[in-house]
Amino acid sequence: MPDLNWNIDTWNSTYDWSQYGEEWSYEWGSSISQWFSSIYPRIHNFLGSDKMVVEIAPGFGRWTKFLLSYCQDYRGFDISEQCIKFCQENFSQVKYAQFYLNDGTSLKPIPDNHCDFVFSFDSLVHVEIDIISKYIEEILRIINSNGVAFIHHSNWKETEKDYQNTHNRGKSVSAQEVRSIIEKSGGQVIIQEKINWGSSECIDCLTLFRKNLSPDLGNTIVLENPHFMEEAKLIRSFHEPYNRVQQSR
Repeated sequence: MPDLNWNIDTWNSTYDWSQYGEEWSYEWGSSISQWFSSIYPRIHNFLGSDKMVVEIAPGFGRWTKFLLSYCQDYRGFDISEQCIKFCQENFSQVKYAQFYLNDGTSLKPIPDNHCDFVFSFDSLVHVEIDIISKYIEEILRIINSNGVAFIHHSNWKETEKDYQNTHNRGKSVSAQEVRSIIEKSGGQVIIQEKINWGSSECIDCLTLFRKNLSPDLGNTIVLENPHFMEEAKLIRSFHEPYNRVQQSR
């Protein structure tokens, strides 16, 4: 079970960051291919040069380097001192980027109703429902009336399969429970996309949500996408030849 102590010990002490997190984008070929083919198309409507973006668990900045191009104020929160130190040094030239070491649940330096977009991908999949619940409360506190959040979390509980949890997914988390917590906390789920990751089962979920300010927004869209990783392999096979080509100078 990946509890808070497991996460602190893993990402701050025992994990080998020598590849800067790029190893998790291997199936796509690179983080560049993954961002522009799988992530950006899902969130581009919520990014803009005048936005404030908060990222939960940036690690070594695999997605930060892209997010910084789409905002004027960036704040990154991580439980790993090693990760925060690396990001502070690596992005030191970006004056509007700030990084905070947090307790794994709080976004306290951010004022209420202040943020336009909250992002977390390939990080909160490793936490249990208690941590997810606390982050949801914090996210709904900081996003403004037009703000949205896009988080990637576990859906392990829903699959109910007795196979090895090799990717250290939060076993107590399901898409439905996350939706329930969001709604009880005063939020509104716009889209939930259940995706597979290293398996045929949809053990993960992408949840897009906002404050519940407009009952007329419509019903939640729920998508089942057991082909997410097949998409990754297809992207890699066609992007890699282009990525290898160097522009002539």
